[in-house]
Amino acid sequence: MKTIKILSFALLASTFTTQAQDLEPAKKAIDAEQFEKAKGLLKSIIQAKPSNGKANFLLGNIYLKQNIADSAAIYFQKGLTASESAKLNHIGLGQMDLDANNHSAAQAKFDMVTKDLKKKDTEELVYIARAYMNADKPNYKKAIEVLNKAKLANPNDAQVQLALGDAFYGDKNQNDAYVAYRNAYQTDNTLIRAKMQLGVLLKGAKAYTEAVKAYNEVIAINPNYGPVYRELAETHYLWGNNEPKTYNENIKKALSFYEKYMSLTDYSLNSRMRHADFLILAKDYKALEVVANKMKELDGVNPRILRYLGYSAYENGNIDGALKALTDYTSNPNHKIIAKDYAYLAQAKIKKAITEDGKVIDPTALTDAMTTVKKAIEMDPLIANDLNEIGKKLYEQKAFGAAAAVFEAAVSVPTSKNFLIDNFYLGNALYYDNSGKDADKRDKIALQKADVAFGNVITASPTTQDAYIFRARTNKLLENDQQMSDYYQQYMDVVTAKGQEEITKNKSKFVEAFNNMAAHYANSDKAKAKELFNKTLAIDPTNSYALESMKLLK
Repeated sequence: MKTIKILSFALLASTFTTQAQDLEPAKKAIDAEQFEKAKGLLKSIIQAKPSNGKANFLLGNIYLKQNIADSAAIYFQKGLTASESAKLNHIGLGQMDLDANNHSAAQAKFDMVTKDLKKKDTEELVYIARAYMNADKPNYKKAIEVLNKAKLANPNDAQVQLALGDAFYGDKNQNDAYVAYRNAYQTDNTLIRAKMQLGVLLKGAKAYTEAVKAYNEVIAINPNYGPVYRELAETHYLWGNNEPKTYNENIKKALSFYEKYMSLTDYSLNSRMRHADFLILAKDYKALEVVANKMKELDGVNPRILRYLGYSAYENGNIDGALKALTDYTSNPNHKIIAKDYAYLAQAKIKKAITEDGKVIDPTALTDAMTTVKKAIEMDPLIANDLNEIGKKLYEQKAFGAAAAVFEAAVSVPTSKNFLIDNFYLGNALYYDNSGKDADKRDKIALQKADVAFGNVITASPTTQDAYIFRARTNKLLENDQQMSDYYQQYMDVVTAKGQEEITKNKSKFVEAFNNMAAHYANSDKAKAKELFNKTLAIDPTNSYALESMKLLK
């Protein structure tokens, strides 16, 4: 979960000794992630004192955090005309340039801020570094470069150390992040977020028990500090996913802590969306539906709500509702569509295309669904990891054609964590989709794909015995009798190498192998055929096929 952007943004408003006291309540609200409260306070300050450029800067950054760029730009531009701290607003506009991939424009704005800095000035450098961290494509190394200049100017500045901790954390440098956070808290023990971040580092190291202990130390200092409960929620979520036996217990705690976080921050639309994103991770779709409908009441025009309505509708069995919401959302290219949106839309289309027992009732809709799956993968190849679950559900329904199409899309990404098992399911689905058909109705191209899929499994995992027997069966359907025979033999070799117990468990498959191999040799090598049938009879003396075949071979 990408929490660093939330955390680093909140610290834009942390205390600098030179700042005006009238900003303190707003900065504390931002640090506590009470963004709506902070917006109200900052707007009041601006109304009462239009010359306060820093208030405009902080307010603009809240809007950037909430993805409301138009409003952010308005406040940054207003801030440039202020008589106090106006230049800070160049930093906000510079971050917007970074978001637009206009790095030269961003650098020019940052240069305007730094050209007249006094030797000990660090505040502006910290804000510039955070702009690099908060950009849509964070540049943590650049942030570290800027912060090292600030550290050189004032090595005892707690804010510099705190920002360095975030930059090192984003750059996946746990050791230096720990040192920076520790130094920040030791320098200023009111920086409770620095202490909390020490727990975040433990979370990242999967030391969940120690992370929870660290968070509890923060709660002992300030039980009303909302962000620590979000971290607790995310830690328990990760804990449950990494230790499946504890999943139910940890997810229950995670959801409870996230509710606590919401109660201590705000119930704005933006906060509800963050909550909805967490509910998706936690797979609490009943709660997601409630939250989504509440968001719709608050703001019926925000398009992102359609995502939450679509996901929850699908998971709660309302396929028509899911189709409508997700089609409406993805049909507008201006919406911030993610691969998961297409994946859910594809699932809804599949549900409409097949019956519960796996019969295809709308081939056109099924083809359309597969096109949508491919869109998801093109947008983010990592979505292939999620296709395994979709394909398996179809496979279990015996919708083998549809399952094969999903698995074929999944294996188009060789780096998928499920690449091996998806190949096995792909081969099986294609095999079963053709095994009951007459020879002239079998899809030979599909069966050749199955052969390749089983070959991929064997290459990656040579001891996966079932890949050999299904490859043999596939080649039998393809009437490639020599390959069939070879793969049956390889199957038996792999099983035999595992010992007598494994051979005993697979007697019926050995009979299958011997009989099919014998049938292949019956016309070209009768002695070999008899030898193989005798091996069948040694296992199953009453096997009718072997007995009848031996009579014909005499």
